Amino acid sequence: MQIRQFLLTTLFILLASQSVSAHFQMLQVDQYMRAKGGQITLSMPFTHPSNGGPMMTMDEPLSLMMHHKDKKIDLTDLATEMEWQGVGSRSLAYQSKAKLRGLGDYIFALTPAPYLEESEEAYIQQFTKTVVNVGGLPTGWDRSLLLEAEIVPDQQPYGVYAGGLFSAVVMAKGRPKTGIEVEVEFLNHPVNAAKNGFEEEPFVEYPSENLNIQTVRTDENGRFFFGVPHEGYWGFAALGVGETTKYLGKDLSQDAVLWIQAHRLKKLR
Repeated sequence: MQIRQFLLTTLFILLASQSVSAHFQMLQVDQYMRAKGGQITLSMPFTHPSNGGPMMTMDEPLSLMMHHKDKKIDLTDLATEMEWQGVGSRSLAYQSKAKLRGLGDYIFALTPAPYLEESEEAYIQQFTKTVVNVGGLPTGWDRSLLLEAEIVPDQQPYGVYAGGLFSAVVMAKGRPKTGIEVEVEFLNHPVNAAKNGFEEEPFVEYPSENLNIQTVRTDENGRFFFGVPHEGYWGFAALGVGETTKYLGKDLSQDAVLWIQAHRLKKLR
C-alpha cells in the first residue's frame, strides 16, 4: 500500500511539473504573412498550446507594443478582456486590434503581468513576440527590442519551411544568454477567432504524451537550433532569462517567448 501511494505521489509530481513547465503566453493572429495591411485582431490567451489547455487566467497586460520600421506604437490601452475557451477549460484572456499601415515587418511585443503558479509558489512572466509581415518586404524581423527577456530569430519567423532548421538567439536586454533551456510546443488545436477559443480536434497525434514538449538549450553564443517537423504555428519559451528573480517576495521566472509560422511546400508534379 505504501509503495502504491509512493508511486501515485511521484506520478502526480511529475505530471504537475510537466504542466508547470509547459506554460505558453500566446500573441496570436491568423497568418503571419499577409499580402496587404488593414486591421487585425491579436489574441492573448495563456495556455498549454500542444493540448489546447488547461487555460490559465491572464491579468491585464503591462504593455503591448507594435514596432514597424522606426515607429513604436503603444497598443496597451486597446487591450480588452475576453474569455478564451480551451479544450476542457475556460479562462480570462485579452485581445487587441491593430492597424497595419504599409509594407514590411510588424513586431508585436507583449509584457504580461507576472502570473502566480500556486503549485510552485512562484511567479512566471513571459515576454512574448510575434512578427507579422505585409507584402513580402522584410524590414526588421531580426532586430532586438532590448527586452528583459527576448528571443531574436536568425530566420524570418513568418517564413519558416516545415522540415527546415530554425535558429534564434536568447537575450536579456540585448545580451546573449548561455545554457538556457528552451521549450518548444506546436499549436496543435485550430484557433477559432470568431468563437474566442480552440477547436476540439487536434492537428496531430503525439507518439507519446511526454513528447508534446521538445527541449533544446542555447550554446555559448546564446543560440539554439530546432528542426521544425510540421507546418503551422510553433512557440519557443526560453526559461529564466531575465535578471529579475523576485516578485512580491516570491521567486520570479522571466521567460522569453517567440511564435513562428512554418509553411509546407506544395508539390506541383
